[in-house]
Amino acid sequence: MMLIECPHCGPRAQEEFTYERTRDSVVQLDDAPEVAMATLYARTNPRGEENEIWRHTLGCRGWLELRRDRMSHAIVAVRALGRAVLP
Repeated sequence: MMLIECPHCGPRAQEEFTYERTRDSVVQLDDAPEVAMATLYARTNPRGEENEIWRHTLGCRGWLELRRDRMSHAIVAVRALGRAVLP
């Protein structure tokens, strides 16, 4: 289990969050279909740190960007994306 430091709620268990995607898999609306397909389905799977997008589903419902190591699962940094929607 990972402990994720939510900028709005403090440290919370991974089970409260939903993994959305890695930052480099975000497709732009004006991308050509070939570019969008390559971005979504033909990406490399490198070792090391990567930026990921998560949502605090069972908490503030805010979006977060985590910088996480793929091998050790250690969270290097967390930052809020947008505003939280508190219940």
